[in-house]
Amino acid sequence: MFFRLFKEGFLFAFNSVIVNKLRTFLSLFGITIGIFSIISVFTVLDWMEKSIHESISTLGDNVIYVQKFPWSFDPNLAWWDIIKWPAISERDYQAILKRSTKSVTTSFLAAQPEKIKYKKNIANDVTIAAVTLEFQKIRSFEIDNGRYFSPSEASSGKNVALLGAEIANRLFEKSDPVGKEITIAGFKTTVIGVLKKEGKGGISDNGMDDLTLVPLNFGKSFINMRNTFLDAQLMIKAKPGVDIQELSDETTMILRAARSLRPEEISDFSVNRASMLSQGLDSIFVAINLGGWVIGGFAILVGGFGIANIMFVSVRERTNIIGIQKALGAKRFFILQQFLVESTLLSMIGGLLGVFMIFLGTLVVNYLWDMNMHLTIANIFLALFISGIIGIVAGYAPANSAAKMNPVEAIGFSF
Repeated sequence: MFFRLFKEGFLFAFNSVIVNKLRTFLSLFGITIGIFSIISVFTVLDWMEKSIHESISTLGDNVIYVQKFPWSFDPNLAWWDIIKWPAISERDYQAILKRSTKSVTTSFLAAQPEKIKYKKNIANDVTIAAVTLEFQKIRSFEIDNGRYFSPSEASSGKNVALLGAEIANRLFEKSDPVGKEITIAGFKTTVIGVLKKEGKGGISDNGMDDLTLVPLNFGKSFINMRNTFLDAQLMIKAKPGVDIQELSDETTMILRAARSLRPEEISDFSVNRASMLSQGLDSIFVAINLGGWVIGGFAILVGGFGIANIMFVSVRERTNIIGIQKALGAKRFFILQQFLVESTLLSMIGGLLGVFMIFLGTLVVNYLWDMNMHLTIANIFLALFISGIIGIVAGYAPANSAAKMNPVEAIGFSF
C-alpha cells in the first residue's frame, strides 16, 4: 500500500513539474546555484588537497631538509635575524657525510635562475638546480627520456643537464632534446635527459617541470656559493628504522658543531620536514571548507525559500483537487507525501543540474590548463543528499497545510 501510494504521489508530482515548466525552472534555479557553489568549492579543494599531498609525498616522510628559512612559523625567531644567517654550504654537506650515523644518504642542492638558449629559442629565468649525485636517491622523480648523471660526470663537473618537461617543450617543442647542445649561463651544455611531466598543482606549481638539473661541480662555474642569499639546501634521508626526529636531532647537533655555535646561541639554520607542511595545510583546508559551506549555504537557503513559495502557490492552485481527493478517501499522509515528493523532486533536479555544470566546468578547466581535476562520487552523493534534505524541509510546511485542509472547504474554494 505504501509503495502504491508513493508511486501515485510521484506520478502526480512529476506531472505537475512537467506541466509548470516556468515555475519548475524558477524553483530549481536557486538550488542549482547553491549546489554549484558548494560542490564546486569542494571539488577544487579536493583537487588542491590531493595535488599538495602528492607533492608532499615526493619530499619523503623520512627525509629532512636543512635550509636557511623555516617552513613553519616560529614566534621565537624574527625574520630580520633569519636573513642574517649564512646560507647552507657544501661545508655543511661534508660535515653530515662524515659524522651522521642515522642517515642513509645526503644530497646538496644550490639553485639559481639563469637563461637557457637553444639556437634561436630562449627560456629566461629558468631555475637551475646544481645537485650532488645522491639527489636521485632522495627526491622522487622519473626520467621520461635519457638518463641521470653518471658518477664520473658528477665528480668532474661535466657540462651536462636534465631538463624539466616544460623547459624541454619551450626550447625544443616536439623534437628530442637528448644529445642536443644548449647554452646555460654562457656555458655549452649537453642534454642527457628529460624529466617526466609532473603537472600543475602541489606546493610549487609545476614541481620539477620548470627545473633544470646540472651536476654541482658544473654549477659552481656560474653559481656564487659564497652568496649569503644563496638558495641552497641539504636533503638527508633517514636509515630504515630511524625516527625522523632522531635524524633531526642528530643533524642539528652536527651542524651546530660544524658552525662552532655556543650552547646559548640559537641554531642559524632550519631543519624542515614534510609533516610541517601537512600540519599547517590541514587547518587551512578546514577553514576553506567552512567558507564553502557558508557561501553555498546562503545560496541554498534562498533556493529553499524559493521552493517553499512555489509549493504554497501550487497548494493554492490545487486546493479543490485536494478537497476532491480527501472526499474520495485520500488520507492526510497521501496528500502530505504527494507535495513532499514534488518539492524533493524539484530540489533533486536542481542539484543534478548543479552537479552537471560542475562536471562540464572540470572538463573545460582540464582542457585549457592541463589540470587533473575531477568531480568525485562522494561530492555527487553529497550534492544529492543536500538537495533531498532541502526539498523535504522546504516542502514540509506547504505539504502539511495541504494535508490539514477540510475537504468541504477545499472543494468549495474555487466557487
